[in-house]
Amino acid sequence: MIEAMNDLERQNDDRSAELADNLNAIRDQIKVAAQAIGRDPSEVSLTVVTKTYPVDDVVRLYRLGVKDFAENRDQEAAPKAATFAEFADAGDDVTWHFVGQAQTNKTNSIVRYARVVESVDRPKLARALDKSATNKGIDAISCLIQVNLDPDAPQDRGGAQPDSVSELADVIAQSDSLNLGGVMAVAPLGADPAQSFEKLAKIHQKLLQNHPEAGMMSAGMSSDFELAIKFGATHVRLGAAVLGQRESLR
Repeated sequence: MIEAMNDLERQNDDRSAELADNLNAIRDQIKVAAQAIGRDPSEVSLTVVTKTYPVDDVVRLYRLGVKDFAENRDQEAAPKAATFAEFADAGDDVTWHFVGQAQTNKTNSIVRYARVVESVDRPKLARALDKSATNKGIDAISCLIQVNLDPDAPQDRGGAQPDSVSELADVIAQSDSLNLGGVMAVAPLGADPAQSFEKLAKIHQKLLQNHPEAGMMSAGMSSDFELAIKFGATHVRLGAAVLGQRESLR
C-alpha cells in the first residue's frame, strides 16, 4: 500500500513538473510575442482549455497560478467545475469560460459555473442566458460574441456573421444580467490565420466605437496564438501547448 501511494505521489509530482515547464515556456512565448510589437505582456491573459483532461490537471494548474479555464461541452464542464470546487485548496478566484456551441436548453446549467461565455452567436442564445442568469440571481456573466470568419462554413458551425455583430452586441448590452465582454473567433482551417485575426481586429475596433466596454478579444490557440497577439488578442486559449497531447497522458 505504501509503495503504491509513493508511486502515485511521484506520478503527481512528475505531472506537476511537466505542466510547470509547459506553462513557463508558454508564458515566455507570450512575453516575447507581445514585446515584439510593443505591447505589455500583462495585456495578454492565458486561458487553459481543459476539455478531455482530468480535474486533477485543473487542480495542478491552479496550484501553479492558472486562474482561467475553458470547456466546450456542458456535460463535461458542469461536473468538472463542481468537482474542482470540492478540493480543499480550491479558491473562488477561478473563472470558468464556456467556449463551445451552446444550446439554449443548456443555459440553466452553464450559468451555474461559467462567468464568461465566449460563444454567444445569436440573440436567442443571449436572451436565454440572460433569463437563466436572472432567475438564479447572477448578474455578472460576461459574454463574448463569437464571430464566424469563414464565409464558406455551414450554418450549423457556429459564429455570428460579421454584419450581425452590432445587433447582437446591442441585445447583450441591454440585457439585465449579461455584460458585453468583446469578441471571440477561431481561425478557419486552411485559411491564413494572420488574415483571419486582422479581420477580427477590425470587427473588434468597430464594435468598440459603440461599446467601449467590450475590450476583450479572445483569439489564438496552441498553433497560432503568437499571431493572434500580434493583431491585438487580449486572451489566448491554449490546450495541448500547456497540457500535452491527450493520448500521451497516463
